[in-house]
Amino acid sequence: MTRPLLREAVRGLPGYVPGRRALGADMAALASNESHFDPLPSVRAKVLDAAHRVHRYPDLSCLALRERIAKEYALGSADEVVAGPGSVGVLQQLLLTVLDPGDEVVHAWRSFEAYPILVTIAGGVSIPVPLRPDEHHDLPAMLAAINDRTRAVLLCSPNNPTGVAITHADLTAFLDAVPPHVLVVLDEAYVEFVTGDDRVDGLAAYHRYPNLCLLRTFSKAYGLAGLRVGYAIADPELAEGARRTAIPFSVSALAQDAAIASLDASDEIAHRVASVVGERTRLVTGLRELGWSVPDPAANFVWLRADDAPARLTVERLAAADILVRAYPGDGIRITVADAATNDRVLRALA
Repeated sequence: MTRPLLREAVRGLPGYVPGRRALGADMAALASNESHFDPLPSVRAKVLDAAHRVHRYPDLSCLALRERIAKEYALGSADEVVAGPGSVGVLQQLLLTVLDPGDEVVHAWRSFEAYPILVTIAGGVSIPVPLRPDEHHDLPAMLAAINDRTRAVLLCSPNNPTGVAITHADLTAFLDAVPPHVLVVLDEAYVEFVTGDDRVDGLAAYHRYPNLCLLRTFSKAYGLAGLRVGYAIADPELAEGARRTAIPFSVSALAQDAAIASLDASDEIAHRVASVVGERTRLVTGLRELGWSVPDPAANFVWLRADDAPARLTVERLAAADILVRAYPGDGIRITVADAATNDRVLRALA
């Protein structure tokens, strides 16, 4: 050997593909599901204040943030909360906590593309289960995929990139059937945008099922994607294990302060979410009038199922109109919901 060798699993590991970045002021960046709103003034003020202390390490335990989250959701204590660099960072901590080499993790596909990457990094084996034709999780098929090697199941609701949400009735029926030693992670990165009478009540399910863990983020509805902070709500023993697997000081002081300020600005956040939901409805109506088959979305984006050739032509048409969206080869296109003027540009381009 003339140089250090990569792990075999890493050599075959696909790289995470981020949404393309906008390069000009006229470019509409709709590829990454970011908030199109500027940071809230109260949050920006907290970040600017914390910037004076960036020469100091942040609180390793994120205790103030964890206590604020525990208060927000009336949890028993901050011991049930894990904070990390985005929900994806927290998920990596959870997988490192529960997986031994060769353990299996069941998840839907297509779903969040980081799932198989994180499972492989943790030494596990990814078991993807195809979505139903209507873009929903095929929960019976996921149950059938669980065996004595399964350590975790990942549910993404609303699902990224299809935007379809699991109902509360379907979730509880699924959890009733999952073996209690199998960890179920409910990834609720877009939970704030979910509407409907049977939307999942993750907290109620968490209190009923000890093997359920909730995964959430401040990157989407709260608009803190650039600060990287997310969290999990989990059984205290699991949460403690996940905190032990974290990279030390991985959540900056700026991120912690901004997250607390965001929770304190719940009315303003709710107003912004309502605006996105309203524009989402209008965009879906317009797309369907143009002939697109669009599943009912529950997140801050819409999904257009399309094979490679029509998807490529659609992405090119949008790019010619200075609109960046996210294409998934062989599956379709994801378009982030933005302000009314930008959504009108999308409809004009696709007309």
